[in-house]
Amino acid sequence: MTQLSYDAAGVSIDNGDELVERIKPFAKRTLIPGVLGSIGGFGALFEISRDYREPVLVTGTDGVGTKLMLAFRLNRHDTVGQDLVAMSVNDVLVQGAKNVFFLDYFSCGKLDVDIAERVVKGVARGCELAGCALIGGETAEMPGMYPEGEYDLAGFAVGVVEKSRIIDGSAVKPGDAVLGLASSGPHSNGFSLIRKVVEVSGADWNMPFDGATLADRLMEPTRIYCKSVMKVLEQVPVHAMAHITGGGLVENVPRVIPQHSQVVIHRDAWKRPAIFDWLQQQGGIADDEMLRVFNNGIGMVVVVPAEAKDAAQAAFEREGEKVYELGEVVPRRDPKDPGCVVI
Repeated sequence: MTQLSYDAAGVSIDNGDELVERIKPFAKRTLIPGVLGSIGGFGALFEISRDYREPVLVTGTDGVGTKLMLAFRLNRHDTVGQDLVAMSVNDVLVQGAKNVFFLDYFSCGKLDVDIAERVVKGVARGCELAGCALIGGETAEMPGMYPEGEYDLAGFAVGVVEKSRIIDGSAVKPGDAVLGLASSGPHSNGFSLIRKVVEVSGADWNMPFDGATLADRLMEPTRIYCKSVMKVLEQVPVHAMAHITGGGLVENVPRVIPQHSQVVIHRDAWKRPAIFDWLQQQGGIADDEMLRVFNNGIGMVVVVPAEAKDAAQAAFEREGEKVYELGEVVPRRDPKDPGCVVI
């Protein structure tokens, strides 16, 4: 009789154990006050600071999407972990919450410990940039579920905010100023279209582009805004924030403003990075489609009172952000009118 084992079925318990040991030093660098225990337990423990009188937990979950297909194609696995963190922590941030911990899920058909280590090292880097702890996660080896050399990622972020300081957009009013924080590129959205554009254009991923290569500009990791925004929240009032992901400015900004308000954004208020111009030209993409698919160079929108506009801009610049005055809030005359228009 053939003697079977888990290893013979395609799952290496030893490789999984080795990965856990390798990532422990990366996770340790992300630890912050409140973390109880260490990587390797069945559940992760976190104690909420007693500085909060009425703490409210804010959660977010997301993946990296088809940007992973570029990671596979280009053998670039070092930055998609930061993308994973960014997509969730930036969402949690817009409620005014401080991200406190993050969990990751890595699944594959056959575990390559070296590649997985590179990915999780990027996750830890993202957590450091966000100021939160990589408190736990899961690695799943599932033979037959994925093509050889491929994997999938999911992330889960938890933040905390004082109940009285939740930013929910209810304070937004006509006359408020709309600021935009620069993105680092396409971030992690629109990559199904990006891959199609590169395919039909016949472009070489490694061709020189905008001071680097095309692959460099497209794989640039998603910018994490947590530390800079939390610092600015201590200095100026913020009425609303929107993380600009799939749907772009025109679909994400309306999610955080009242029905009676409309945001008007001026198209010439910021210089769109070259990568977006190239994508539009090579793909023959319509202006409206560009606005609905990509962030077009703006990764986070912040709405502040008009009288706080200059102070907010100066504060963001001190924190290293490139900030633009995009437009203003006006009354929405008809409920059927869009919540955000770009003119």
